[in-house]
Amino acid sequence: MPLDKKTILDAVKEAKEKSGKKKFNQTVDLILNIVEIDMKAPEGKIQEVVELPHATEKPNKVCVIASGELALKARRANADNVIERADLEALAGKKKELRKLAEEYDIFISEAPLMPLVGRILGPVLGPRGKMPVPVPPNADIAGLIAKHRKTIVVRMRNQPIIQVSVGTENMSEEELSDNIQAVLRVLEGKLKRGFKNIKLAYIKTSMGTPVKIKP
Repeated sequence: MPLDKKTILDAVKEAKEKSGKKKFNQTVDLILNIVEIDMKAPEGKIQEVVELPHATEKPNKVCVIASGELALKARRANADNVIERADLEALAGKKKELRKLAEEYDIFISEAPLMPLVGRILGPVLGPRGKMPVPVPPNADIAGLIAKHRKTIVVRMRNQPIIQVSVGTENMSEEELSDNIQAVLRVLEGKLKRGFKNIKLAYIKTSMGTPVKIKP
């Protein structure tokens, strides 16, 4: 699997052509078939946060767990939700509310001193979803972190040697989608033991369209 932009561009163009006209803005997924990897070993458990060069038209919803000054700054930076210590303590044991919170937000950022409390209260719902909060110091540049995490995606491989990740939406340009795909592939090249040799097949697919193979 090369990182040749033209090859990726051609596949993106074809996938968009085969997407069929729908009344909604379809997501564009990158699907990878991984080979020669031991799924029982640590190498078989990939979970990487990738910052995309271009924000998708469905930016991540960010929830910040903080107190005092950091909570204030997070509100000013338009975090989708800010949970302070008292709010967090009030959520303890409320399974339905905790599940709703875990499903509603894509990224959680927590002030480091609150992490033990976060782990106890939110850990059981966020852990299995791969959404454990990113710990940050109380003096963190929260506005910068929120902006960065709106553009991140989690590239995950669990139980099966397949990776499927959304890299944007069909309303984005072919160049933007190709740049985002290359960003994912670069990170995986560094994580997989044999780099691109571990990727047997790669496809691009819109929500309702047919998969298009990236031909090396």
